[in-house]
Amino acid sequence: MPESYYKEALKAAQKEYRSCIAKGESPFLPVLDEFLSKKTTSTGIELGLVQIPLDHIVGTKTKGRSNAFAANFMPILEEDTEFAVKWSRLCDAHLNEGIHDPIKVYEYMNRFYVEEGNKRVSVLKFFKADSITANVTRILPERTGEEEVEIYYEYLNFNKLSKINFLEFSEKKSYAELQKALGKDADESWSEDEQKEFSSVYYHFRKAYKSKGGDKLNSTIGDALLRYIKVYGYDKLKKEDDSEIKKNLAKMWEDVALQQDEEPIEIKLDPTEEKKQSVLSKVLPVMPVISSPVLKVAFVYDGTPESSGWIHEHEKGRKYVQQVFEDKIKTKAYIIAKDGDRMQAIEDAVKDKSDIIFTTTPRLLPESLRAAVEHPDKIIMNCSLNKSHRYIRTYYTRMYEAKFILGALAGSLTESGKLGYVCDYPIYGQIAQINAFALGAQMTNPRSKVYLEWSSVKGAKEADLALRELGAKYISSQDTARFLNDDRNSYGLSHISGGKTESIAYPVWRWGVYYEEILKRVFSKTLKSEYESSNKALNYFLGLSAGVVDVVYSQSLAMASKRLCDLLKESIKNDVCIPFLTPLITQSGKEIGETQKSLSLDQIINMDYLVENVVGSIPRYEELSEIGKTTVDMAGIEKFQKTSTASDSEGGESV
Repeated sequence: MPESYYKEALKAAQKEYRSCIAKGESPFLPVLDEFLSKKTTSTGIELGLVQIPLDHIVGTKTKGRSNAFAANFMPILEEDTEFAVKWSRLCDAHLNEGIHDPIKVYEYMNRFYVEEGNKRVSVLKFFKADSITANVTRILPERTGEEEVEIYYEYLNFNKLSKINFLEFSEKKSYAELQKALGKDADESWSEDEQKEFSSVYYHFRKAYKSKGGDKLNSTIGDALLRYIKVYGYDKLKKEDDSEIKKNLAKMWEDVALQQDEEPIEIKLDPTEEKKQSVLSKVLPVMPVISSPVLKVAFVYDGTPESSGWIHEHEKGRKYVQQVFEDKIKTKAYIIAKDGDRMQAIEDAVKDKSDIIFTTTPRLLPESLRAAVEHPDKIIMNCSLNKSHRYIRTYYTRMYEAKFILGALAGSLTESGKLGYVCDYPIYGQIAQINAFALGAQMTNPRSKVYLEWSSVKGAKEADLALRELGAKYISSQDTARFLNDDRNSYGLSHISGGKTESIAYPVWRWGVYYEEILKRVFSKTLKSEYESSNKALNYFLGLSAGVVDVVYSQSLAMASKRLCDLLKESIKNDVCIPFLTPLITQSGKEIGETQKSLSLDQIINMDYLVENVVGSIPRYEELSEIGKTTVDMAGIEKFQKTSTASDSEGGESV
């Protein structure tokens, strides 16, 4: 009976009322006019009739009826009131014929405030309906740069393409990531069938998410859905029933819950982070025995050592640790053929009962993450930076330390002050390397300028030639050769004189030493305890002090220059010289950091700007080569977008 429904609704309202009072919050509906001026609300944009999610209706336009409802939109007035009679009649009408008349609402920041139809909203919320038809007037917030507002404007762009208005994210760029995850271009519109299909998928996923207790998390259903799609793929999700979604979601629940953490990544530094004496002295004397007699270690390569300098260096690292640990480990390389199945290569390593699997490029991150979720008993590590996934560890080097030294060397040698820098991809870690080189050059030559070109835009050879034409006599290029299909003129820091190119110093990645350190952590159970004692994503970020990065010189380099580099090496190792000593000045003149302090590692990893003496900019997505696009899809800096607009640009730092 409608009267009994009112009693239930009243009880729900009273419970909400008490809960709000206990938390020191208003127990009534928020009123739009009370936090926005009437002048603002009178200049709204008419959207016409729209089907809106009831979950997003949170208050009233005016104060008139706000006190008739608790904060959950349930009726708070007593049963003997005229209001209660009208609510019950409307309840009866809904049960017999349905509520069809549209309500009138104002939308602000994707939340709706009712001007006409409060009781209709209340009744439908009581019966847990999903949506209602409404005449909508949109009020746009002022763009202040606040993250919440920027996310809302990203939502508006997404809504224009998809007509989806129920999906929310708590992090910037997520709507663009979803477009990409669904196989769509950044500006591609959705068909009606695609809208209906996604809506169905969303509501099935929402059911599973809520059954797992998702309502208790600070992150959104959209955050979890995007995470799920990145692991399992949208095509698979479309075919799954509720039980399959629930099962897979349970496997990756820790990863979903991690998203509500303000600092989801825990960075592990050199052995020196835990002591100033050598940690290796604690690890090596007594090496605990692991569960199996031989540790099986897999290396997954996205290409061949013969065609890629990057993979060649990792293969040298594999051979190195095999020699170091001898019969204590057994290593095997899994090479993915061109256009081969990346997931299958990792699954092959799992089937071979590998204990630890290293996937050696950022492009392998999606498959690595899925394998880590599916095989929680395996240690899977991806060579990349800043990916906040609970189930997978990442590892990378602090190569910016070596680049700082090369920049200081180049600055001390240049006569014109013009230096060149060729970078491959705008991904995490690479921007820090550019800036470190520029700051090192500025330290030894305050008038120096670093001219930046991108091999993933022009090609390595053309980028190098462009710098030579500008008059740069010292150019920092790629650190290792790419062997086949390589078109660059030089590696490391080169000196150009009289048409001749001489490499004078090289930054070196010592992957063998890196893998040795990781495997020592495996044998000592340190890696296991680090994972179990942390509820965050783990990122191993080692540098000069761990011996995984170095700078080597050619015989022709002057002794004084070698001494300068050696001095900087030791100073960085002992935290005397700080590459990113603040304040830093960006290209647009913005000052970052406090006086005489170092940027945090998180700030260094997440750099998405260029410092003041860099001439050039971060390229747009559409400018990149196909391999460049694939790489930034996996590990591109947060600021990176497929397209840029004038409102998103800041001087020379535009993306």
